[in-house]
Amino acid sequence: MSKEKKLWGGRFTAPTSSLMEKYSQSVNFDYRLYRQDITGSIAHARMLAKQDIISNSDYEKIRNGLEAIRLEIEDGQFNWCESLEDVHMNIESALTARIGEAGKKLHTGRSRNDQIATDMRLYLRQEVDRICYHLTRLQYTLVELADTEAGTIMPGYTHMQSAQPVTFGHHVLAWNEMFQRDFERLRECRRRINVCPLGSAALAGTGFPIDREMTARELGFDEVAGNSLDAVSDRDFIVEFLGHGALLMVHLSRISEELVLWSSDAFGFIDLGDQFCTGSSIMPQKKNPDVAELTRGKSGRVIGNLVALLALMKGQPLAYNRDNQEDKEPLFDTVDTLLLCLQVFAAMVPQMKINRDAMRRAASRGHATATDLADYLVSRNIPFRDAHEIVGKIVSHALYSDQSLSAIKLDKLKSFCSLIEEDVYQILTLEGSVNARNHFGGAAPERVSEQVVKARELLDTRGVDPV
Repeated sequence: MSKEKKLWGGRFTAPTSSLMEKYSQSVNFDYRLYRQDITGSIAHARMLAKQDIISNSDYEKIRNGLEAIRLEIEDGQFNWCESLEDVHMNIESALTARIGEAGKKLHTGRSRNDQIATDMRLYLRQEVDRICYHLTRLQYTLVELADTEAGTIMPGYTHMQSAQPVTFGHHVLAWNEMFQRDFERLRECRRRINVCPLGSAALAGTGFPIDREMTARELGFDEVAGNSLDAVSDRDFIVEFLGHGALLMVHLSRISEELVLWSSDAFGFIDLGDQFCTGSSIMPQKKNPDVAELTRGKSGRVIGNLVALLALMKGQPLAYNRDNQEDKEPLFDTVDTLLLCLQVFAAMVPQMKINRDAMRRAASRGHATATDLADYLVSRNIPFRDAHEIVGKIVSHALYSDQSLSAIKLDKLKSFCSLIEEDVYQILTLEGSVNARNHFGGAAPERVSEQVVKARELLDTRGVDPV
């Protein structure tokens, strides 16, 4: 392409290499910022007109031209051109071709440096809102499930060994706690995203009498970036988002691992809906938990996106550097992955069938009420460490005799400790164990139901309709 067709080509005497154009273009992926780019340009042009930097007539031409280009893009009629490098140059070039000289005035008092920083903040602000919406809908499905299963007994695990009885409702609320923290982090991150860099120009600001507060208000920003050097080079808001996104995916991956285990024949705790599983090309009996497995895999890619951006930023001096073109694909990929994972999980959870009998049978194995027996002895003034040793010997006997703790006769229990009485069997049952955890945050069904109410109330304050 000749130098006359480059919007920045005035000082160059040779055309850009076609290989260079292919290497340096970003329009193949940053085209998706067109709405933000057009919105930001209209706000910028309106401010220029108000400040008498351009005429009202030119502003009207610019606004109408940009709106027409927006419709053309949305109708799939816009011709994206790699030789014009990016979304900004494509739109500005099309605008000038459409409205003439007025289009050349749009870029007055700004640079692509503050333009892309603005576009990225507008984009990410919107996507954080969308992610929070779908995260909330997933949390509603989990809270409803926890409510239904508040009294369903299952084994709680440490080291993947049966530890103490809990309820499935209590376990599901643990998932919800993870997501509650994710939501809070994302909302805090949004506040730092919502800062307007427009008006910083290339790096030092501009000599034109612009009104940065006006453009910030027009675009819905909470505040104006206070330092032009930092404003055009800062990508902390993306790094922070990618960090929160990676942690959210880690939470989804941990849950996925449990779903994979629980849906296996070895556990049989749940049956994932046919709509969210696949079969084998060779083994006709197979029902594979692909959503959970894919989510585990996708979490690795999202973590990689965070690492990629940290590596991208670590060597950059102030202010803007072309390296930052590489910030978009990791960001877009993380946003797309989060949105898809949250939506598929919210759709999958209500279709999940719970095998309560299998959960109860598993909770009955492994002597999970041993801690309750130790606590029983402590309540009879036996020091905990002594109680721990006594119960360890009782468990050893149970293993040797192939009995559950609740099946051991009272006289045999008394042979280990004379203070054990008939009432011990009340706490050796699964119900007795979970009901004993009757405190704030505990596994008792009554407390689980209380936490369901609190969780639902908290979700309701977000203004998202329950599923």
